[in-house]
Amino acid sequence: MEKKSWKDHISFEPTVCHGKACIKNTRVLVSVILDCLAEGMKEAEILEEYPSLKKEHIQAALQYGAMLAREEIISLSDSRGQTSEI
Repeated sequence: MEKKSWKDHISFEPTVCHGKACIKNTRVLVSVILDCLAEGMKEAEILEEYPSLKKEHIQAALQYGAMLAREEIISLSDSRGQTSEI
């Protein structure tokens, strides 16, 4: 089974959560997931608190946070084909 990238689970849509990083097809911000983990919540607790999430969403949030910590610059295209860098 191929390991999925965080890009498969995280979106940056201007019309959803003001373009902030959130889990695709939800309004759960990546920062909320990372805050929960930083506060010591267990994966099971997060999944119970946010039933629209799956285990792979939490993993994607961690991958995204790690990428930001490395200060990598990547280009992303939104659903309209507009490119931005993060």
